[in-house]
Amino acid sequence: MKTFLKLTTATLLCTMFLNASELDKESGLIIAKGLEEVKTNCTVCHSAKFITFQKGDRETWKSMIRWMQKTQGLWEFTAEVEDEILTYLETNYPPGDASRRPNLKAKELPNI
Repeated sequence: MKTFLKLTTATLLCTMFLNASELDKESGLIIAKGLEEVKTNCTVCHSAKFITFQKGDRETWKSMIRWMQKTQGLWEFTAEVEDEILTYLETNYPPGDASRRPNLKAKELPNI
């Protein structure tokens, strides 16, 4: 039984190590499909840490993009670019346990 537990633990640790997300050395963001679109369109205005600290589902990310477009001068994306950005963000930075308050919904953001 002890041997089985040792093997199971070793297998679990190896699997976790092999499946660990690789980070982009320049931005610190997870390397995955859509990373270049995010770097090109998001980190030109703010740090990638804004992304890693926020977390959210697709609607949360979309509402943040809309708020930035409405109030911060963020340009509009083509449907394809927006889909790639949102898919990257919702896949790699989904909501989870966090020490900060939940993200505000679009209707809760200030009207500026």
